Amino acid sequence: MGKPTGFMEYERKTSAAEKPQERIKHFNEFHTHLPKEQQQLQGARCMECGVPFCQSGMMICGMASGCPLHNLVPEWNDLVYTGNWQQAYNRLKKTNNFPEFTSRVCPALCENACTCGLNGDPVSTKENEYAIIENAYEQGYAAANPPRVRTGKKVAVVGSGPSGLATADQLNKRGHSVTVYERSDRVGGLLMYGIPNMKLEKQIVERKVKIMEEEGVTFVTNADVGKDIKASKLLKEYDRVVLACGSSNPRDIGAPGRDAEGIYFAVDFLKANTKSLLDSGFQDKKYIDTKDKDVVIIGGGDTGNDCVGTSVRHGCKSVTQIEMMPKAPDTRAENNPWPEWPKICKTDYGQEEAIALFGHDPRIYESTVKEFVKDKNGKLKAVKIVKLSWEKDEATGRMNMKEIPGSEQVLPAQIVLIAAGFLGSQKYVTDAFGVEVNERTNVKTAPGEYRTNVANVFATGDMHRGQSLVVWAIREGRETARAVDESLMGYTNLGIQ
Repeated sequence: MGKPTGFMEYERKTSAAEKPQERIKHFNEFHTHLPKEQQQLQGARCMECGVPFCQSGMMICGMASGCPLHNLVPEWNDLVYTGNWQQAYNRLKKTNNFPEFTSRVCPALCENACTCGLNGDPVSTKENEYAIIENAYEQGYAAANPPRVRTGKKVAVVGSGPSGLATADQLNKRGHSVTVYERSDRVGGLLMYGIPNMKLEKQIVERKVKIMEEEGVTFVTNADVGKDIKASKLLKEYDRVVLACGSSNPRDIGAPGRDAEGIYFAVDFLKANTKSLLDSGFQDKKYIDTKDKDVVIIGGGDTGNDCVGTSVRHGCKSVTQIEMMPKAPDTRAENNPWPEWPKICKTDYGQEEAIALFGHDPRIYESTVKEFVKDKNGKLKAVKIVKLSWEKDEATGRMNMKEIPGSEQVLPAQIVLIAAGFLGSQKYVTDAFGVEVNERTNVKTAPGEYRTNVANVFATGDMHRGQSLVVWAIREGRETARAVDESLMGYTNLGIQ
């Protein structure tokens, strides 16, 4: 697709990011995207390869290679190149309910599996996607399109994160009447309160939710199913119930001194920050302020990086990010060939900002917390960390972490943010519906299926598969909608790809 010689004629170009010293002054998105004409040349770089790994979504060595949604990447790259923007939107929406989200927050599995990237730079597929969807809004292609016929069937979706929204969107398009219950005060789940505004401005979420409402989806906020609303009520009033409540139990750190004042879970930190920003522009002071504080973040993933960027914007005195794993190589290792997911070191926006502000990378690798140090009033004043080494257990063959004696280091800290991941679904929800959970406390279903042990109850997204990416949540939502539709109608014409 694209221009057969485009990958040789045009260099990869992407949006320009505002300089770190400037963007840390605000909480808005900070990229200036290419003009439409230049973006079309990026579509020309798609090289008409025989096997488009970009859209495969296959698992290789336990990692996804290419888009799990099986987006028709070469097709809409070509349509971008030829300037057929409306048809590009139609092909994009065939597989992806929310390109306005994925084009901002997805780590671009498509680009990491791009054949053009084997010996050069991959096609800027993520930014082509952004250009397609934003042009569609500008031109009116993305306007509401309600279903013409209703089936008379009613479905409740519990949770309005990306999997819940995808399930609701698909089932509504089929003609079922869908009500989405959200326990927070705003719709969006992870998209609203788990991802900072500088990565995904919340009017983008609200824009899509408004369209879904115009198409017939009903949203009920401040509705905590399992507490405020009984499960029995939903089971009685709806033909099917879909649980899409996320993987909501943050993993804790059980080191001595854990009860010190000043230790927070990252999810609580990020939610309070975004809610205060949206409610009052931080005037209500109902957020965890890191101004002039030494901040230590435990966890090296995307959430940890978001905590770095948020802390820097509030004016922290210093920020350190603790990672248990060794630093990944800067380029692919020989045992990590294309098209596997590249296990390389990524320096994200928050780390870039910390480097620009403090002059060094905030990450300390192969380390863990040994103790939280309190002052006489019980407030956190420091964190004692220790270096780790990885040693092979000869009996089991497994690699285990061992502390290196004498490697302790004390870091000043008045704020600690725990970003160590999540551990399955919340018990009060699963107990309310009586659904079985597996050893990881995710809702249990047959392999590849979404129906739970309880009649008419389905589970999807992180609550079903465990903590994962937005793009996987959308795929789960689409597959769940297909399963629900088939159970209601005896067949389904909903596609998942």
